[in-house]
Parts: sequence; structure tokens; C-alpha cells
Amino acid sequence: MEAAEQEIAAAEGRVETAIRAINLRIRRDRLRVGDPIPSESDLAAGLGVSRTVVREALRALSALGIVDLGNGRRARVGTIDQDVLGLVLDHAVHTDQASIQQIYDVRRTIEMRTVALAALRRLDVEAQEIAGHAAAMRRNVARPEQAMEHDIAFHAAIALASRNPLFALIVGSFGVVTRQTWRIGWNSRRTDDQRLASVACHERIAAAIRERDASAAEAAMAVHFDDSVKALLAAGVI
Repeated sequence: MEAAEQEIAAAEGRVETAIRAINLRIRRDRLRVGDPIPSESDLAAGLGVSRTVVREALRALSALGIVDLGNGRRARVGTIDQDVLGLVLDHAVHTDQASIQQIYDVRRTIEMRTVALAALRRLDVEAQEIAGHAAAMRRNVARPEQAMEHDIAFHAAIALASRNPLFALIVGSFGVVTRQTWRIGWNSRRTDDQRLASVACHERIAAAIRERDASAAEAAMAVHFDDSVKALLAAGVI
């Protein structure tokens, strides 16, 4: 290995070490979302590296949503970000590390659980929001873009109502892939009656959540995913 390559490798190693150390510092100090982390100079002194190394480590952690870098203020502990996971899933699909079929298998498994929990745990206002998105899908059946956004929001609202932030994170992350496949599945339903049948399935899910009927909610969600997979199969996507 040439001297320049050795220097690059050494620099990358220092950044990776700093990333792990900053993560450990957050845990050791029991910092929570929004709490400031030590300054670049303090971190550099404690780690025995330059501020440039610390800055690169913070940028890497920011890309993962672990650290929030704001202009003109100290870095703070970040919040979990569904967009980061969404980019990973999108990358996996486009580089043939995961298929659309596999994404839907995972979605089906997760959303069967989220819908059951939502039926048991939802607030009245959440049940109304879920039903509202289903109703908006029906109103926008001739406007696919609007119907799609309400469909995605429908599933996200169910995940939030499950009271499990990890379900909300994972279901939210599916939006990137869903926006690429939704129109295909929608267009494979050739008639308005077929599209309205899909909307009606969402309405049955919403009604089961409103009635706090977890079994009915699960059954309706299973039908919904089976129908979605059939539509994508008909379109040749999976």
C-alpha cells in the first residue's frame, strides 16, 4: 500500500473510532433526544484526535439521524428517522439485495401486528384520522396521486396508533418503495369498480379499528395485502 493510501486508511480508521466513541459517550452520559452533546473541541481532546476527525464523525452520525447538526449551535442527540431506513430499503431494492416481493412479505407481517394493536390502543381522534384517509381515497379515486398519498398516510396513522414507535418508524420507511409500486398496482386494476374494491378494503380496516375489533382488523389487512400482491403480480412487478 502506498503512503497516500495508508494515510487515507488511517484517517478513515480514526473517524470510525470517533463515531463509536461519540455513540458510547451519548449512552454513558444517558443523553436523550434534544440534549446537547460535548463540543467538537471537548470531544477531540477526550479522543486524542483532531477537530476535523470529530467533525467528520458527527457528519456521519447526522446522516444516520443519531446526531442533529444545527447551524450555529452545538450538536444534539437526534431522533430516529424513517427517511434513513427508507433510503436503505430503496437501495436494497435497486441493487437487487431485496425484492419487491420480500418487501411486501415484511410489510404484511408487520402491518398485521400494527393493525391489531391499533384496534386495541387507538384514541378516538386516531380512529377518525384513519377513517378520514380511507374516505379521502374514495373521494380521490379518479386522482391517483392524491389517493396514493392518503393510502400511505392511512398506513402510517395505523402504525402510530399501535403505540410502538418502532412500528411507526418501519412502516413510515416503506413509503419510499410504496411510491414506486403504488401507481403500478393501481393501474393494474383496470376498472373503477376494482379500484373502489381496494378502497372499500381500507374502509373495512378503518371500521374494525373504530370498533376495537382486532381480529376483524387483522383479517381485513390480510385481504388488503393479498389483493395488493395480486395487482402487482398482474402487472409483472413481482
